[in-house]
Amino acid sequence: MSLAKNIEFLRHLPKLHGLHAWNGVAHGRGLGSPLVELMEFGTNPGNLRMFRYVPAHLHAPKALVVVLHGCGQTAAAYDLGSGWSTLAKHFGFALLMPEQQAANNSNACFNWFKPEDTKRGHGEAYSIRQMIGRMVSEHRIDKHHVFITGLSAGGAMTSVMLATYPEVFAAGAIIAGLPYGVATNAREALSGMFQSQVRPPKELGDFVRNASKHRGPWPKISVWHGSADRTVNPANADEIVKQWLDVHRLPAAPMLEGIVDGHPRQIWWNADGETVVESYTITDMAHGTPIGTAENDHRYGMEGAFLIEAGISSSYHIANFFGLTGKLQAATQPARHPTESPSAKLIPIASPISTPMPDLAAILQPLTTARPVAKQSKKPQSKRRRMIDVSAVITRALTAAGLMKERSPTSRR
Repeated sequence: MSLAKNIEFLRHLPKLHGLHAWNGVAHGRGLGSPLVELMEFGTNPGNLRMFRYVPAHLHAPKALVVVLHGCGQTAAAYDLGSGWSTLAKHFGFALLMPEQQAANNSNACFNWFKPEDTKRGHGEAYSIRQMIGRMVSEHRIDKHHVFITGLSAGGAMTSVMLATYPEVFAAGAIIAGLPYGVATNAREALSGMFQSQVRPPKELGDFVRNASKHRGPWPKISVWHGSADRTVNPANADEIVKQWLDVHRLPAAPMLEGIVDGHPRQIWWNADGETVVESYTITDMAHGTPIGTAENDHRYGMEGAFLIEAGISSSYHIANFFGLTGKLQAATQPARHPTESPSAKLIPIASPISTPMPDLAAILQPLTTARPVAKQSKKPQSKRRRMIDVSAVITRALTAAGLMKERSPTSRR
């Protein structure tokens, strides 16, 4: 990227990230945010602020969601806009919202591109890890039910946390963010935001694998991006998906494609039938977090700077992907007529193998092996053929269609 383009971007950065938009709402002032600040949570090498919300009753197993705001926002502002504290109250989980300080970044962006803040045991990443440690200890959070999500720079910092502390998180969701490891300074960050260099899957996967000594199991990933985003190139979503497909050893082609609340969704599942990577493309949406009415007819959050009405509640769907919404639904929602089942909102538009007359054996084979095989193994195959577990195949199909609840994160630990 040319110097002129860099200067032009920096000149418009306050406008892009809403530093002067939304006024008091941008800072969450006067709107009754339930977040409470905690002052002590460790050495805090990244000099961040810690905010939390813990409802009166935490459902078992006790879960924690970490939410990272975007540039120009505060923890309270993003909470009010995205509705996470309302979700936490409704579904009984704890909420942690770290906040950036102007002393670290004049635009209040998490420093997702600085090596001193993005390495395990250092800087902002370690500060967030210390906050999680306090929440887990103080509220007896189940260590297998810790999740993370974020928008824009917060989404890119979510990539950092998932890569540097993969053993901490059961799943994560990245909204309008960037892959881990693609930038080590401001120039590379700007270039990645505007152009999104295409990299080989293994190179992207190695960024994650080299960020820690962890070797699996890996967190599940949900990726969200507006197709009309002019702040962070939508191609970054493809690179994030590519990165985590390589980490999970999954094929590039989606196993199922569908429409959810009017927007395309792609999913990939593992050998146990659990969706481990999903991607939402929010049609014609600019840079921001999509909000809308959830399946339970509730609205979570409110429109504002980079919180965009799109007819789909990303916060609700992400909480559902984390496995946090089932209990309240089962306890309080009336039984629906079969024609109103969740599958009605996921309409398949392409099968895993898009041939006019699919080969049943070819479709079932990847569902009954330990992992998808990209090419034929060089090892001699056993003469005895593996029996197809029909029950597992049916379970996987129902899970992918939304007709059966996915297995909890504890099943992979």
